[in-house]
Amino acid sequence: MLITGAKVWGGRGRGFVERDLAIADGIVVDRAPEGAERIDGSGRWVIPGLSDAHFHAYAFSLDGFESERGPLSYAALQGSRRLEAALRRGFTTVRDVAGGDIGLKHAADRGLFPSPRYLFTGPALSQTGGHGDPRSEHVDVCFTHGHMCELVDGVDSLRVAVRDRLRTGAHAIKVMTSGGVFSLTDPLLSPQYSAEELRAVADEAHRRGSYVTAHSYSSESVRHSIENGVRCIEHGNFIDAATAEEMSRLGVFLVPTLVTYEAMGLRGASLGLNEVSLAKNAEVLSKGKEAAQLALRAGVRLGFGTDLMGDMEDEQLRGVQLQVEAIGAEEALHSMTAGNAEIFGDASLGHLDHGAHGDAIVLSDDPIENPSALWEIDAHLLVVQRGSVVA
Repeated sequence: MLITGAKVWGGRGRGFVERDLAIADGIVVDRAPEGAERIDGSGRWVIPGLSDAHFHAYAFSLDGFESERGPLSYAALQGSRRLEAALRRGFTTVRDVAGGDIGLKHAADRGLFPSPRYLFTGPALSQTGGHGDPRSEHVDVCFTHGHMCELVDGVDSLRVAVRDRLRTGAHAIKVMTSGGVFSLTDPLLSPQYSAEELRAVADEAHRRGSYVTAHSYSSESVRHSIENGVRCIEHGNFIDAATAEEMSRLGVFLVPTLVTYEAMGLRGASLGLNEVSLAKNAEVLSKGKEAAQLALRAGVRLGFGTDLMGDMEDEQLRGVQLQVEAIGAEEALHSMTAGNAEIFGDASLGHLDHGAHGDAIVLSDDPIENPSALWEIDAHLLVVQRGSVVA
């Protein structure tokens, strides 16, 4: 493929440069091969394909028990549909941080359905009574393992769980280290897992060349996480300046998930979200943008995620808009391209320089001067993945 005369965003260096973009065998090259498909990019802007670092393929319901107890075959088919929809919105890479498995990844990689590049953690690790425990206080049934979360307590059991995830192809390990909106029995800001347990998880991941990302809201729970080996924080809505400074010092990433709180606030009740979760969501709703801004000022490297469940998945591009509103168009574009790529540890993602993956979006307007080009899907003239037009 050869896109001629476009203004191309490099990603790592930022800014647009007018040049041709050549892709061969799915990789950006200096010169297109003979007979390559040619696309006139005159008057167009080309950016790297977007990425979503907080995706949930198997979260087909706002009812945690429903998503967890449904047949895996049904969850996988729902997941394939959700992945294809994300690709058509311009997301050419997603990281699934509570769920997914090697079967879904193989199906995506082998082209059984159109999909972004798919990274997964497998079921998130949660302590009993933690954020990944979907039981209410009066539901006294055995629940240890679902499609999205697994209840694992104790150092030895956690080591086995991490080893098994990495054995089966997990990109990273997800742990729940604070309360959350969807969980029914844990205080929102309470730290979860002991220091010994977190260190065991991090040790196993690091020895395999992987990393740990943590669902965490409060400054206390974030510090508890990063002091015990966690490399990336999801959400972080209640961090304070001192915690942000410590994250920056340790090189810890933050993935804001601004859109999920707005979507739950506006649509949660009508979609059947329970009263406990609605009340918790009201607490975190107003804090997300402030936390992202605070982290950016402290020098924390930001990624981008959406954390959308059930029918709220169609708000994914609204998440782009909220990220722009929080940190500005250039920082937002960086966060959802090169920023996420740095979290993923893939130097071939998030830019369009020589050797990059041939994933790109052709836009009708300058996304820095007119950021709505990023979220108005009609402005996405083309979505390119591995050098082929997919939308």
